[in-house]
Amino acid sequence: APPAIALVPVADAVRGSRVLLYAQDVHWEERGAYTSQLSAVMLRGVAVGAIVGHSEVRRDQGDDDERVARKLARALAVGLRPILCVGESEAEWAAGETEAVVRRQIDLDIALAERGDLAHLVVAYEPIWAIGTGRPATGAHASEAARVIRAALARAGLDAEAIPILYGGSVSASSVGEFAAAEGIDGALVGGASLGIEEFRAIVSAFR
Repeated sequence: APPAIALVPVADAVRGSRVLLYAQDVHWEERGAYTSQLSAVMLRGVAVGAIVGHSEVRRDQGDDDERVARKLARALAVGLRPILCVGESEAEWAAGETEAVVRRQIDLDIALAERGDLAHLVVAYEPIWAIGTGRPATGAHASEAARVIRAALARAGLDAEAIPILYGGSVSASSVGEFAAAEGIDGALVGGASLGIEEFRAIVSAFR
């Protein structure tokens, strides 16, 4: 999921391979005067999917659960595969509200997404307090979050066991083993560590 300016050259580079290209975000409207935004229609044919609800987009661009759900619905409507990000802030984590926050995000995002084709949905658990801080969550914490996510997905009538759950938040070659071994975690949403070839190779290999 490279920056938007790199989507086309990366699409050319990975064409014919097993690597799937995602956009980092998508707008909730199909068309209109939304300068600098990427519509799902524009992405179709370039990327296979898009991340929605990334913590930094929620924080910096004001995406609340309703906006995230609208993005999710739009991506689904045009056949893009979404990666839905959920996670709690440091204050919410300190207050013991992780379960309630994650459950609310899943419930609202799925309910408002107009129940499009969720066959290729991926959910990424990214505790905001762990992103870019060098202070990842523990494998046990990630497993508990995955349990909450799958319970919420099941309540929504989805096949929760078939939906991959990723962990994101200061994932590195030195920390990835704990998450690869964590129950309920199927992969990683990697940030800065993906920019180093050997570092990223080690992370990918941990989940093979």
